Amino acid sequence: MASRSKKYYDGNPQAKAKKNAYNKKYNALPEQRSNRASRNFARRTLERIGLVKKGDGKDVDHKDGNPKNNSRANLRVVTKSANRGRKL
Repeated sequence: MASRSKKYYDGNPQAKAKKNAYNKKYNALPEQRSNRASRNFARRTLERIGLVKKGDGKDVDHKDGNPKNNSRANLRVVTKSANRGRKL
C-alpha cells in the first residue's frame, strides 16, 4: 500500500521535483548523512538505557550543538519545542 506522501508526490509533479532537488542539494551530502547517522546513534543510545522511548515526543539534545559528540555528558532529553527552538 502506498503511503500518503507517495500519493501526494505522485499526484503533484512540481512538488515532487522540488523535493528531489532539495534532497540532492542537502540531504544527500556526505556530511549531512554522517550527522544524521550520529543523531540517530545518540537517540538509540538513550533508548537502550531507558531515558527515551519511540514516539514519546521528546528529542535528544546535544548540549554543545555538535551531533558528532555523543558522550553521555553531552546528551540530554528535552521536548521537541525546546530543542528545535533553541539558538546555538
